[in-house]
Amino acid sequence: MLVHPQFDPIALRLGPLAVHWYGITYLIAFGLFLWLAGRRVRLPQHAAVGWTRQDVDDVLFYGVLGVVLGGRLGYCFFYKPDYYIHHLAEVLEVWKGGMSFHGGLLGVLFALWIFGRRRGRSFFEVSDLIAPCVPTGIMAVRLGNFINGELWGRQAPADLPWAMIFPQANDGGLARHPSQLYQAAGEGLLLFVILWLYARKPRATGQISGVFMMGYGALRFAAEYFREPDDFLGYRALGWSQGQWLSLPMILVGIAIFAWATKRNQRPA
Repeated sequence: MLVHPQFDPIALRLGPLAVHWYGITYLIAFGLFLWLAGRRVRLPQHAAVGWTRQDVDDVLFYGVLGVVLGGRLGYCFFYKPDYYIHHLAEVLEVWKGGMSFHGGLLGVLFALWIFGRRRGRSFFEVSDLIAPCVPTGIMAVRLGNFINGELWGRQAPADLPWAMIFPQANDGGLARHPSQLYQAAGEGLLLFVILWLYARKPRATGQISGVFMMGYGALRFAAEYFREPDDFLGYRALGWSQGQWLSLPMILVGIAIFAWATKRNQRPA
């Protein structure tokens, strides 16, 4: 059985300035996005319709705002609405922690819609371009969760070779699944490979976005079976976690988008 290494959450101190590993993983996520999206705009199907590297820089700016604002609002009102509705000022206290992927996703979608309107591009034209560039960022942030020793997994069989004790859990040394690493591998690496390969060839507008929604929703739903639910929420209806209930609409919406895009782009023989 393994024990979590108990990394110092602060990677570097520069006088009064403390650089946290979690912040570094976000910077890595944004850097990977710039690199991958820069490669995608050079593909013939994107270059032919005027996508440039400057567009990548601009869409990242919109996306960062969407991630931060949406992620924070999503955490506050998806996971702790009863508390934050009475402590609205604390919604802005992001340094205290608390971000939601599903909220961040909604924030990014809204940001992409604004970007598309300002550039005269459809929403799905924008989202299809960037969707394959997102999973590596998810992987980086999940590794940050592991470094911090947070969002640990459910109890695992003691004889599982990679079962891990998370001292932060204060649970008497239970063997747990390192679910952060499962999510980094599934929602991050695996989803990236699927989307990157699928998106190399021209696809009907909306199909890549649909595959992203289906893929992330399904992989997150599966990973939640190994992740310990937040102690202030526990399990919801059907024994599912809050993360599973938030992922289910993603799967259904992804299926609907993919079906709509495929039908819309079919041409008579």
